[in-house]
Amino acid sequence: MAKEYLNYIAGKWVPSKSGRTFENRNPSYPDEVISVHPLSTKEDVDEAVKAAKEAFPKWSRIPAPKRAEILRRATEILIERKEELAQLMSREMGKPIVEARGDVQEAIDTGFYAFGEGRRLFAFTTPSELENKAAYVIRRPIGVAGLITPWNFPIAIPSWKIFPALLAGNTVVFKPASDSPATAAEFVKIFEEAGVPPGVLNMVTGSGGEVGEAIASHPDIRVVSFTGSSVVGARIAEIAARTYKKVSLEMGGKNPQIVMPSANLDLAVDGVLWGAFGTTGQRCTATSRLILHEAIYDEFLDRLLERVKTLKIGDPWEEDTNMGPLVNEGALKKVQLYIKYGLDSGAKLLYGGERVDRPGYFFQPTIFTDVDPNSRVAQEEIFGPVLAVFKVRSFDEAIDLANNVRYGLSSSIYTNDIREAMEAIERLEAGITYVNAPTIGAETHLPFGGVKQTGNGHREGGWTVYEIFTELKTVYIDYSGRLQKAQIDTWEDLE
Repeated sequence: MAKEYLNYIAGKWVPSKSGRTFENRNPSYPDEVISVHPLSTKEDVDEAVKAAKEAFPKWSRIPAPKRAEILRRATEILIERKEELAQLMSREMGKPIVEARGDVQEAIDTGFYAFGEGRRLFAFTTPSELENKAAYVIRRPIGVAGLITPWNFPIAIPSWKIFPALLAGNTVVFKPASDSPATAAEFVKIFEEAGVPPGVLNMVTGSGGEVGEAIASHPDIRVVSFTGSSVVGARIAEIAARTYKKVSLEMGGKNPQIVMPSANLDLAVDGVLWGAFGTTGQRCTATSRLILHEAIYDEFLDRLLERVKTLKIGDPWEEDTNMGPLVNEGALKKVQLYIKYGLDSGAKLLYGGERVDRPGYFFQPTIFTDVDPNSRVAQEEIFGPVLAVFKVRSFDEAIDLANNVRYGLSSSIYTNDIREAMEAIERLEAGITYVNAPTIGAETHLPFGGVKQTGNGHREGGWTVYEIFTELKTVYIDYSGRLQKAQIDTWEDLE
């Protein structure tokens, strides 16, 4: 029987005021309903924001090291429940179990980093230009944070936002994706068990159009952090600007892997298989464009074709599965549509391109060659296991082609030429560049995010995420006992 979950508001698990619910189905076996969740409305968001706003004064006054202790307890519970959460994740959204465990581990790493940050939250001190005067900067919490997360990393990405938001002293209204709400609810239960006070963390499930828009437009939410598509991100930025919110957007990608003649080709094949087909290509950092130098083009494709045939597509909870299903029927239809776009634009289908003949939303790993660099397959984020391959004659042509998209999240180059590696680091238009590694695999203690239509200047992960969830306050303390005038009084005047 499907498990029923509720919203979490003011420390209580409550149904939506609408009384409506939605089903959460297993993408490997769509007839199986895993759980049922509230289909919430603006009224539910209002209640959650009210609870968060009331909880903020007390929570924000708790010293950061003490807040960190609660988050440490939550992280320890995550360790205890790692396998349970990974198994639920695999059933709920189709991530292979090995990857699902990594998803939970990413949250564990993020939680322990936040615990340490409770005794840092570094800012700045600097000399004053006047005597007997101190000048320094501190970090202060912003208020109520609205967090909107995607389904493809249902523990990791919420952890990137919830841990730092709470550590910094904010309270939270959290909207998880409707394709992975059970994992999100279990994650919230962990914070509840760890001792996060009522109202500090609230969760409201439902559609982006209803719940997401209500969060983005609510006047009492002061900061919004969103991960998802560029189209939705632009909409959130537009709405949030009307109430002068701080907004952090982490959006799409069309990530290139360049392979040069000096590269270790077997290593590069490993990289593209993992980058393009890990998580069934459903990552914003997925390798969707493979740029090969003509000197190794044919040999590389032969090796890649041999290896891609060995990938196992199957039930994601089986240990040896390499690719699970796409997340839902809409995602499957989108991939099928892009296969048509590719063929219609003159691309050659080297491998795959078909739905797998079994229950669920399974699709073959797909490789296109002879791709027009300006075609939709080359330019648009597909979010599926589709790889576009290009041939180039030089390093400069490879860099130009890599940059020829509106996104700029992750990038990769395989080369043993130090000049090529260093130039690629400088010239690739991306927030992340890997040398001799695939485009996926971010580490939690380093900044994560992109340029162009991938982001709006903020970075999650590491120390930089705390810049999203804090405001800087400049402090001046004048202990001279007289009026001093910055820029007017001079040192000579004070002598």
